[in-house]
Amino acid sequence: MDVISWLLDSDPAIRWQVMRDLSDAPPQAVATERARVAGDGWGARLLALQGDDGQWGGGLYSPKWISTTYTLLLLRHLGVDPDGGPVRAARDRLVEGGVVWRGGSLGAGGSGFFEYLGETCVTGMNLALGCYFGAGETNTAAVVEWVLDEQLDDGGWNCESHNGSVRSSFHTTISMLEALLEYERSGRAPSLAAQSAAARDRAHAYLLDRHLHRSLTTGESISPSWTRFSFPPRWWFDVLRGLDYLRDAEVAVDDRWGEALELLKRKRSKDGRWKLQNHHSGREHFRMEAPGEPSRWNTLRALQVQRWVASSQ
Repeated sequence: MDVISWLLDSDPAIRWQVMRDLSDAPPQAVATERARVAGDGWGARLLALQGDDGQWGGGLYSPKWISTTYTLLLLRHLGVDPDGGPVRAARDRLVEGGVVWRGGSLGAGGSGFFEYLGETCVTGMNLALGCYFGAGETNTAAVVEWVLDEQLDDGGWNCESHNGSVRSSFHTTISMLEALLEYERSGRAPSLAAQSAAARDRAHAYLLDRHLHRSLTTGESISPSWTRFSFPPRWWFDVLRGLDYLRDAEVAVDDRWGEALELLKRKRSKDGRWKLQNHHSGREHFRMEAPGEPSRWNTLRALQVQRWVASSQ
């Protein structure tokens, strides 16, 4: 089948990325299609579900996956234009709604949604969201400095480091990598950008030395679920999420990519598509794809990775 045509016969959130990365459409055409994400399809549906208090799902982090945090993470995955009018309005509604974090903040009285600093994995998510949506800029430097201090000796991060853990977690590490990349691209607190890039380089080695799913000690695969591709990833790591980040960060391809790329190749169906293999259970605003069926999201991301690798050789 014509996989590109199949991908284009979909939601604007997928179409604009296909146009940009797989069909080399003119930049203006890509921008026009991207602008449709907030007004048509999945992106518009998510924005319309925001409550009068600025939140989604009635909470900041829970209930999963309809809370404010996970809804904004999904909008970021969709690539909604953060400068578009509907998105700015939604962001301002959240900021001005007086929603605050308790027990994880820069101030004793609690912090606004984009000012969270506390649990490592949630801090990573929130840093990425603040930088992407252009909010919470005042305390970015303080958050990034804290994140850099939290990096463990093995090169990654762990959500339980405050409880004495000295071994990194793939889940927290990928969240932090995505956050630091978003921070560097935002242009905020530029004096910390070099330190952030160096921290990401160490974390790249953490992932790649373990072939994106193996224990460095035993050589065994850490979790079978990491070789089964999901979307949205929520807070979980899997091999495709790791490859997608490395592609997005333009990390140089070397031999350590080999096993993960071979896995990606094996997972491709005979018709040229990849399936939605793993689905993280929880409440959803709506379901974009059916588990076990061909996945436009996974196919898009896999082809993006393969094209990056081909262009790097």
